[in-house]
Amino acid sequence: MKKILVCLLIFGSAICAFTVPTLTIGRLKYNGGGDWYSNRTALPNLVSFCNKTLGTNFEAEEIIVEAGSAETFKFPFIYMTGHGNVTFTDQEAANLRKYLIGGGFLHIDDNYGLDKFIRPQMKKVFPELSFAELPVNHPLYQQKFKFPGGLPKIHEHDGKRPQGFALIYQGRLVCYYTYESDLGNGWEDAGTYVSDTEDTRLKALKMGANLIQFALTQ
Repeated sequence: MKKILVCLLIFGSAICAFTVPTLTIGRLKYNGGGDWYSNRTALPNLVSFCNKTLGTNFEAEEIIVEAGSAETFKFPFIYMTGHGNVTFTDQEAANLRKYLIGGGFLHIDDNYGLDKFIRPQMKKVFPELSFAELPVNHPLYQQKFKFPGGLPKIHEHDGKRPQGFALIYQGRLVCYYTYESDLGNGWEDAGTYVSDTEDTRLKALKMGANLIQFALTQ
């Protein structure tokens, strides 16, 4: 699967031997009561931006996928967000692990309040791994759009600095967790959050595009 994903994007003069296929981003539906459905307009806007700036061929709309479903393997990139409780059953944790080890990529975006729930649940998925903050010079921040300071701050909550954490399995980044940034808020329709300027939204979309580019080509 990893070799297939490498050819999913065409950047500059790089040419794949076949037409770029149509892809879809998945939104993770989880149990526990948390609002997995929040930031409703975020992914369609990110998809549109990536198709225009990266030359990707994503479907306009996301598809909802449950944590324990075999459908997860259809998506090269799965997005997860929310404010509240998250629970993974043993079967769901095992399925997510298989998906991520097999070449998938999970972006977890804390929409404020997710942190204390998601960390122990991801420990069920990868007991041997812990989230580590990526350095600002990591390739994730040096894709098409440059972020020399690392993860940008998009939406303010507690005055804390934004942090991008990763789970790295056998040298491959399989899960990226954005904390105190709220990228998804910045991807939403203009005017959804009055305090978010157009410049802030553009930063969020550019960082999201970097995520997509990195996930599909690492």
